[in-house]
Amino acid sequence: MLSQVPQHSIPMKEHQVTSKSSHTMIINKLILSCIFFIFLLYLILRANSPSFKLRNLSISYPSTCNKIPSSLAESLLHYATTNRTIQQQHAEISVTLRVLEKKSPCNFLVFGLGHDSLMWSSLNHNGRTIFIEENIHWIDKITKEVPSLEAYHQIYDTRLDQAPELLSIGKREDSCKKLVGDPRNSKCPLALTNFPKEVYEIEWDLIMIDAPTGAYYDLPGRMKVIYTVGLLARNREHGETDVFVHDCLRYVEDKFSKNFLCEGFIKEQVMNLRHFTIPSYRGGSIKSFCP
Repeated sequence: MLSQVPQHSIPMKEHQVTSKSSHTMIINKLILSCIFFIFLLYLILRANSPSFKLRNLSISYPSTCNKIPSSLAESLLHYATTNRTIQQQHAEISVTLRVLEKKSPCNFLVFGLGHDSLMWSSLNHNGRTIFIEENIHWIDKITKEVPSLEAYHQIYDTRLDQAPELLSIGKREDSCKKLVGDPRNSKCPLALTNFPKEVYEIEWDLIMIDAPTGAYYDLPGRMKVIYTVGLLARNREHGETDVFVHDCLRYVEDKFSKNFLCEGFIKEQVMNLRHFTIPSYRGGSIKSFCP
């Protein structure tokens, strides 16, 4: 039987109204929306620039045929007409945005589906953005609102109160610190082997961990997701994977990311978002699980 977590060891996320004044919330949202729209405009202008097309595609199109891409138009309309609050704060989103500016279009894997999903998909215009979500009813709701999103349902077999025992297993078992290729071949009890095949077969440039839910003891927690993402990043053919862990001040997100994404790979931390840059291990030059 897995041990219970002392109630004081895992901070709970309370579902309550923010203490900020409504005036501050409105200003913050307006600032975020302006930055988002400016970046979308930048993408549009860059994509429609003849010199950009000649340099990247070796072809050009008449400037009279330029149009706003449908995905960007959908995003502009969606956020211009909604009053829903984005899950992350402006400073946190800016961390991922800076990486997307350099890497997009790219392959972007996001754990968690929400009101910010269309934003992530649009910021990765012309790339592939996939969302993994545990609540199938939530998938139905969000994808009805935004049919263009690519989302997959995932069932998890853990509970948050198993976190201390799973952390101990991951640090103790040799199989968990063994460098393997495909996570589906791992013998570590922390490795998730039942994701949709797309998760294993695509080389991800960015991975955002903002799910599954982990605010209460009977919810799945992100223990196995964090470990498996570490394997996915190490298994890419070459280059680096940028991994973002949201809610990083909570017990699970803090302990598991430092141990299995590795403190030595932390690039920065802003508020509740921790950014890791994990290199490829495929070349064999890196021998240790963590630097």
